[in-house]
Amino acid sequence: MMIPLQRLLESEPVPTGRAGQGRVIAGTAGRLRLNDDQLVMVSVLGRIAHPVGRGNPYRIGYDGVPRVLPGTGGIVLNHRIGDPCIGLAGDHVEPGVALHNNDREVVGPRDGPNTALLTYACVGNRAEVVSGRMQGAVGLVTGKHGGINHVLVDFPSRVLARLTIGDRIQIRSHGLGLGLPGVPEVEVLNAAPSLLRRWPVTIRDGRVRVPVTHLIPATMMGSGLGKNTAWRGDYDIQLADPELRRRHRLGSLRFGDMVAIADTDVRRGPSRRGGRITVGVVIHGDSTVSGHGPGVTALLTGPIERLAPYRDPAANLAAIFGVRTPAPPRQRSPLAGRNPRDSAAAVARLGFTAAAEAWE
Repeated sequence: MMIPLQRLLESEPVPTGRAGQGRVIAGTAGRLRLNDDQLVMVSVLGRIAHPVGRGNPYRIGYDGVPRVLPGTGGIVLNHRIGDPCIGLAGDHVEPGVALHNNDREVVGPRDGPNTALLTYACVGNRAEVVSGRMQGAVGLVTGKHGGINHVLVDFPSRVLARLTIGDRIQIRSHGLGLGLPGVPEVEVLNAAPSLLRRWPVTIRDGRVRVPVTHLIPATMMGSGLGKNTAWRGDYDIQLADPELRRRHRLGSLRFGDMVAIADTDVRRGPSRRGGRITVGVVIHGDSTVSGHGPGVTALLTGPIERLAPYRDPAANLAAIFGVRTPAPPRQRSPLAGRNPRDSAAAVARLGFTAAAEAWE
């Protein structure tokens, strides 16, 4: 059964501070019972990943315009959780640092260590720099990016400015096996107990009530569908339809926003299913490429009878953990399609691009 979005997303008064002014959310997680006494904490490690270049530098946008833009990997110095993720001159921008583990083990698959890093790391885990100039600096795991298979970590700006590609960062993985004993129908994925303690998630009348900034229809979800697990990455919000984008206020999305996706079930991988809902966190920026957009790492999924999101403009990781003040929500236009004249001029450039690809 599909539920109308206006009925699904409930609205509550903002408990403290002015809506949209980046207040720090006060935790009320004492009301939420977790099984965290059963969990195992394990240290996992990654290195700051270098960006990877393709043979052809151009990305062809869904508006037909070829662009050369920064993408995944590296250390993003001027965009962090709480900042807008729409309208940047970038593609799949990963805020903060991107981690990858290139080690090899004598047992298991060749990419086993990185697959473990991607699986074990949970949003809200503590991450510590263990080599280089900023050894001892502490950051926060903010998401997992599938495809490129990076774990994303936020650090203070002064730390980001002094980190180096290849620095080793160790994460205290804590969250695999996390559940809600009082509401077993709601499953937890990719979330640390510290996140659920600080995020003002409450239980009322047998329903887990979760503050989010946006509600997104399942029809807008793209890249990432078809995977058999939601534990190792994200899936993307498509923003190519301007009417849907305006209707759901998606031009105001920020890195770290908590969002709800209607009529979705991610228990065995992302899929569309009426009567269920998924709540996740926005982990990377918008994309000009068809089928792609801001990525969401799933955190909670369950039936609408047990999982009830409500709108709170301050529901952002930066506020939840008191890291920094999020930017006020403001509508921005995606880079693709912003200037219609670019699309008209793209035809000639595409001829050059096709010729360049032939030489690869």
